[in-house]
Amino acid sequence: MPGHTFTDDLRMELTPKRRLELVSGRAHPELAEEIAKCLGVTLGETNLREFTDSELHCRYGSSIRGVDLFIIQTHAAPVNDSIMEMLIMIDAAKRASAKRITAVCPYYGYSRQDRKSTGREPITAKLVADLLSAAGADRIVSVDLHSGQIQGFFDGPVDHLTAAPVLIEYLNQNADSDIVVVSPDSGRVKVAERFSQQLGCDLALVHKRRPRGSVELVEALEVVGNVGGRRCVIIDDMIGTAASVVTAAERLVEEGATDVWAMATHAILAGTALDRLKAAPISRVVVTNTLPVPEEHRIDKLEVISVARIIADAIDAVFEDTSVSEIFGGQNLL
Repeated sequence: MPGHTFTDDLRMELTPKRRLELVSGRAHPELAEEIAKCLGVTLGETNLREFTDSELHCRYGSSIRGVDLFIIQTHAAPVNDSIMEMLIMIDAAKRASAKRITAVCPYYGYSRQDRKSTGREPITAKLVADLLSAAGADRIVSVDLHSGQIQGFFDGPVDHLTAAPVLIEYLNQNADSDIVVVSPDSGRVKVAERFSQQLGCDLALVHKRRPRGSVELVEALEVVGNVGGRRCVIIDDMIGTAASVVTAAERLVEEGATDVWAMATHAILAGTALDRLKAAPISRVVVTNTLPVPEEHRIDKLEVISVARIIADAIDAVFEDTSVSEIFGGQNLL
């Protein structure tokens, strides 16, 4: 070819190939291993360790120059340690010349502090987004954010995933058709409505109130919808202290519900949550593994299902620059 030189051939041969690298923090290594297995890759070495004064250190075991790096770290308790560990991994990756860094946070810490409800309060969900961005994260992947506005706290792309497909699959396999999907408060009505549409069942709402200044106390005022003589399935994004789902379940039973299940994506299970669930009129509690659930927390009525495949599919879509929304048929928007 006229004008074609050996240098041109060399440039073509030196065109870099895209490379995916998956690494994990120490908050939930079991989930990271499961995601890696779904993708058919091996987790990279981060060599995380603590100095005697409790400061954290990270050093990648091999070169990550030019790679598309996905750092998996759910913000499990102790939340501050999990977040700080992720920031250090991101910073180390940026300084090691990773081409693109994606922070995969199955559970996004501080997500409930997404607005000011009283004066002189922080908006800590925004602060966490700023920290991830400042550390060097180019994009964030998370599952069932507490509110849609959190996506706007980060200046880069945010891929919002939902555990709905695995929860709906569970209901199709384990529940009869005559169920009522229940939103425990007005904030989850839109999500509960999607569940009811895909399952072809009725929808109900528990109107609740949290007394001013109270963190754990919840009052269920009334139930909107027909629940008498039927099985009710409460759908929420997380079970923290379990006050909301337990209060809602008690109100549903008062209204004549014959059976109550609770389903949530994030099993925080803080404080007296397990005691509340044991004593509650709830026959089954179904959560996902976005957060680790230790054996001592796995009471008889608690079932844990995996979202590893959903996260793996999203990572693959991000790496291949294809649509994440198509994985959920556009049903992943809050």
